[in-house]
Amino acid sequence: MDARERLAWAYLAAVSEPPSAAVIRLVDAVGVVDAAQAVATRCVPEGHQGVLRPTAARYEKDTARTDLETAERMNGRLVTPVDDEWPGWALHALTMSDTAPRGGPPLALWVRGGGRLDAITDRAVAVVGSRASTGYGQHITSKMVTGLIGSGRGVVSGGAYGIDGSAHRAALASDGLTAAVLACGFDIDYPTGHTQLFAGIVADGVVVSEYPPGTSAGRHRFLTRNRLVAALSKAVVVMEAGRRSGSLNTAAWAVKCGVPVGAVPGPVTSAMSVGCHRMIRDGQAQLVMDADDIEHLITPDGVDDAAGTTRRPDERTLDDVQSRVRDAIPGRGSATIAEIAFAAGIEVARTRSALAMLETYGLVASDGSGWRLPAR
Repeated sequence: MDARERLAWAYLAAVSEPPSAAVIRLVDAVGVVDAAQAVATRCVPEGHQGVLRPTAARYEKDTARTDLETAERMNGRLVTPVDDEWPGWALHALTMSDTAPRGGPPLALWVRGGGRLDAITDRAVAVVGSRASTGYGQHITSKMVTGLIGSGRGVVSGGAYGIDGSAHRAALASDGLTAAVLACGFDIDYPTGHTQLFAGIVADGVVVSEYPPGTSAGRHRFLTRNRLVAALSKAVVVMEAGRRSGSLNTAAWAVKCGVPVGAVPGPVTSAMSVGCHRMIRDGQAQLVMDADDIEHLITPDGVDDAAGTTRRPDERTLDDVQSRVRDAIPGRGSATIAEIAFAAGIEVARTRSALAMLETYGLVASDGSGWRLPAR
C-alpha cells in the first residue's frame, strides 16, 4: 500500500477506542482513504452517521505520522487487513461478536518484534491465569509450555505478572515463539517489571496491541484485549484462576469464538483454583494435565487443520466483500486481481485482501498469473 493509505489506517486506528465496528463498516464501504477523510471532515456517507459518535473526541488530533515513526523506530509496524501478515482466519471468528460489548474484530494491529504475527498465531495456544499465581501454578505452566513448544506450538499470553509471565518465560527458555497481547501501546512495557521479558519476546516473537503507541493501560482495555488473546489461539488453557480472575473472561471469549478451552485442576483448598474447578464442573472447560491433553483438545480426531487440511466455512459466514470477489471469478479459466476488482466493483486493495482470505478457506486458488475457482 502507498504512504497515503498507510497514514489513513494509522489515523483510523487511533481515532476511536477499540473495537469500533462503525469505523470498520465505513472502511469496508468506501475504502480506508475516503473513510479517514470522512471521519476527519465529519462528512460521512448516508447510513454511516454511527461513526461520528465514537470518533467525536479524537477526530481533530491526527497522530498517524508520529505513530508510524514511533513504530519504525521500535522495530514495529502497523498490520492491517490488506497486509500479508494479517491473521485473517483467526480474527474472522470475532466478526460474529461485533454486537457484543467490547466485541468485534480489530481495525488494525500494532506489532513489534522480529516474528510474523500470522506465523506465530497459526499454531498457537493461549496460556493464561492468575496474576497472583502459586508456585504450583508456575511449575505446571512451565512444564506444559515446554511440551507445547516441543510439539511445534507457539504460545500467546497477556504479558502480565503470574501465569502470563511464566508462560512467556518458559517459551523463550525452550527456544520457542511467543506473542504478548497488551492492553496498552506496544511501546509501553506494562508491567514495568517485565521490561526485560518483553525485550526477549520481540527478538523472535511479537508484542501486539490494537492501541496506538503511547496509550496507557486501563481496566476496560484489559477486558477488550482478552478477546484477541482468545481469537489468536487454537486453544485457551487456564492454568490458575480465582473466583473473579480476568482469565475467566478470556475463556468466555474463547467459547464465543469457537476456540476450545482447557483448565488445569489444582488443590481444592487453593483460592487460585476456584475458577478452574468451576469451569470444569460446569462443562465450560475440559480438564487438561499436560501438553498431550492440550493437543487432543485442539485435534480430537488427530487431524490438525493447520497441518494441511482445508477448513471450508459455511458460505453464509463470508462477508459481503468476500462473496462479491468470489462471484467475480469466472467459472472457467482465471482472472487477474485488477479484472476481479473491476467485475466485483471493489477497489484492488480490498480485493487482494478478500482473495487472501478466500484462498485460506480453500475457495479460490492462484495459478501464478491469476485467480481461479478450485476444481470440484
